[in-house]
Amino acid sequence: MEIIPAIDLRGGQCVRLRQGDYQQETVFGNDPVAMARHWVSEGAKRLHLVDLDAARTGDPVNHPVVREIVQAVNVPCQLGGGLRDQESIRKALEEIGVERAIVGTRALKDPEWFRQMAAEFPGRLVLGLDAKDSRVATDGWLDVSSMTALELAEQFADLDLAAVVYTNIANDGMMAGVDEATIQDMVALTRLGLNVIASGGVSTLDDVTRLAVVARQHPRLTGAIVGRAIYEKTIIIREAEAAAQGGVRKGPAEE
Repeated sequence: MEIIPAIDLRGGQCVRLRQGDYQQETVFGNDPVAMARHWVSEGAKRLHLVDLDAARTGDPVNHPVVREIVQAVNVPCQLGGGLRDQESIRKALEEIGVERAIVGTRALKDPEWFRQMAAEFPGRLVLGLDAKDSRVATDGWLDVSSMTALELAEQFADLDLAAVVYTNIANDGMMAGVDEATIQDMVALTRLGLNVIASGGVSTLDDVTRLAVVARQHPRLTGAIVGRAIYEKTIIIREAEAAAQGGVRKGPAEE
């Protein structure tokens, strides 16, 4: 199970939101490229990048910063936020150079289009499932659908997708831990044959260890995205990597 640091971009800054609320923003740095280098130096093997401006408005204003990050680090990056047409996906993958493009909103609103995109970019798309009470949220989490995350995923279980990122937005940025209902949703997704990346609420080493136990039983749980916890240092990446592999390394103060 990979530990994947999140770098959320808004106005060129590195920020975190609480429950996807743009009015509850914390700025953690004004140099996202330096932040990306830092997480890689700490042991990250993949980065999760989100263009919050594009998620909200569709305008990819942070793409120049994303390109700088991709060029500055030697690990694969995945990008989400506002990727709602073929050209924006193509630019992300071919021009900006991210390994994976994350699509959420339009997959719900236009399933046939998403199927076409999965065929056009095999193994390169990630289905972004953002859920509240297990129901899909779209448009930067501003709208909640009547469709459940599992119902949406079932439509796409036969596609050649890189993964599904499952985010419980009630937990995201709240430092509240990963709840049992979210874990059960993710297990159900793995049973569809989908690779699943956990997101939202991964707050402590205990959360990572708990997910690692689930991942050993359900190997398609392939990663965990960590955000606010690494910025507030309740999770140290090297310790989380060790926990994800089945052992917990001690921090410097304990060694």
